[in-house]
Amino acid sequence: PVICGLSRAIFKDIDRAGEALKDAPKPRIHTFIGTSPLHISMVGKTPDQVLQMAVDAVARAKSHCDDVEFSPMDAARTEPQYLLDVIEATIEAGATTINIPDTVGYAVPDQFGRIIRNICEKVPNVDQAIISVHCHDDLGMATINALEALRNGARQVECTVNGLGERAGNTSLEEVVMAVKTRGDYFDLYTDIETREIVNTSRLVSRLMGIVVPPNKPIVGANAFAHSSGIHQDGVLKDRENFEIIDPRSVGWEESSIVLTARSGRHALRHRLEELGFQLSQDELNIAYERFVKVADKKKEVYDEDLMAIVEDEIRDFPMRFALDYLHTVSGTGTIPSATVRIGIDGKDHVQESAWGDGPVDATYRAIKKATDNTNTKVENYTIRGVTGGAEAMGEVTVNVSCNGRISRGRGVSTDIIEASAKAFLDALNRLAIQQDSHKEREPTV
Repeated sequence: PVICGLSRAIFKDIDRAGEALKDAPKPRIHTFIGTSPLHISMVGKTPDQVLQMAVDAVARAKSHCDDVEFSPMDAARTEPQYLLDVIEATIEAGATTINIPDTVGYAVPDQFGRIIRNICEKVPNVDQAIISVHCHDDLGMATINALEALRNGARQVECTVNGLGERAGNTSLEEVVMAVKTRGDYFDLYTDIETREIVNTSRLVSRLMGIVVPPNKPIVGANAFAHSSGIHQDGVLKDRENFEIIDPRSVGWEESSIVLTARSGRHALRHRLEELGFQLSQDELNIAYERFVKVADKKKEVYDEDLMAIVEDEIRDFPMRFALDYLHTVSGTGTIPSATVRIGIDGKDHVQESAWGDGPVDATYRAIKKATDNTNTKVENYTIRGVTGGAEAMGEVTVNVSCNGRISRGRGVSTDIIEASAKAFLDALNRLAIQQDSHKEREPTV
């Protein structure tokens, strides 16, 4: 794969990117500078000065590697002729990819398509570079803008799994790929993306980033191929193509013939987890199985969503400084909610604390703050959702916390919502601890 380093059009940044990429088999440096009137004014330069900075930046990047990408930031709001001039000059300087960003998600499809077509028709040396696009979803048009760009000559799309990104997000990889694949008759384009890995990749990104995929998210959402209408269900049973334009299996959705219960063994659990894209070591499987049995004892059947939640909750890719040993809460009408927790710290110390609060979750969080010496931590956002339906469903809590200018997100899962809340809070604190330790390692010594 191509490994790309992003840098401003500043020599020291470009040199740092080049140093980071020196051992990459296929390195690329992507440099950028704002070209819209707003951005030119913001940096206190003239258009001619910005153009020269762009050319110099590309030349500098070229001294580190042959593959250089350049972005005229805020291209969608850049003066058309000036945009063409900058593109021609940077290609002449050695850029092999020209990326056209709709930095603030301002463009509409027809307009963005015309920008790309104008570049392809009027830049004399455009055949020496690949035209790329980078769209934002502020107005909900990132995917359609990217597709319209492809239709007008772009051949690279900068996109993200699950559409994650700055503010409202970026172009969704899965949506672009499946639009091109499903509507090949319209786009007449090809991509060799292995589409059967899309769902597993989506789950992996969701797990690592702690950001839940909305159920109605196209392609990868839990409801993407669910049919609730009686007419639709009847049509799908007769022929799936009546109401499905994509075979769910082509993007990684698999139907399992195995129903897991409390009597299921490790082999059945491993088999289903592998179908869901999880490759666990024996130790990790044992941890997941222990939790699976506890959940299965409370539920008649354990669904795929439960299994994913169990793995995401139990298997960590980073050390756990804080762990929940014990939790007891008291709440009810006419009583002041209270919580007692015992927290394991670094696998050896155990600290017990109690606190009152405005509800059992607040009381639990106050007790955890005292036990972990994180009294300055503030909860910024708290959300809860049912992993599956029904009264016995597991609950998943996501919480954002901040401390000393740093923000962290944690997730916790349990059939007990208070326990899930405690786990989510501790997960966030563990991630904050990693950030703080990393910052200390980078601090210069005197």
